Amino acid sequence: MIRRPRRGLPAVLTAVVLLGVCVVVAVSAVQLLLDEPPLVSYDAVATRIHQTQWTDLVPAIAGGAVALIGLLLVLSAVVPGRSRILGLAPDDSTTDAAISRTSLRTALRDAAKVDGVTNAVVKVRRARVRTVVRTDRTVTDGLADAVRAAVEQRLDHVGLARQHQLTVKVKAPRSES
Repeated sequence: MIRRPRRGLPAVLTAVVLLGVCVVVAVSAVQLLLDEPPLVSYDAVATRIHQTQWTDLVPAIAGGAVALIGLLLVLSAVVPGRSRILGLAPDDSTTDAAISRTSLRTALRDAAKVDGVTNAVVKVRRARVRTVVRTDRTVTDGLADAVRAAVEQRLDHVGLARQHQLTVKVKAPRSES
């Protein structure tokens, strides 16, 4: 049960480029049928293509660019993205359970807002949880430990299948003395 992100952006970009090319061809075809000058002249394009040599720089650059774009599209389709969910530790039942990264991040951010914390930012990576908290206190002794204990308790309560390394950073205003 590993949900992967969709590959929407490469698909949309490819579809928009192909749609643009199709619109230009269709408009030119309709203009030719109506005996009007076309948006893109077939004769001009054909003449330009027939005059171009394989040894010229333009076809080499164009071919390389098209090959690179094609390779990037194939790689974006083949290489798996980061999973959108994290598995939970198995219990006595046979059902698999998971939590989304967004839900886990929200739960850990709420847990990190202990007394004295004004804002908390949590980032969940593959095997890491990074928590950055802001406080208005100028003396932050023990605040990092309190946040760490609260977030670790929430992680234990959630019960992830894999252990995550937890880092806590406290940002405080500079002392005015």
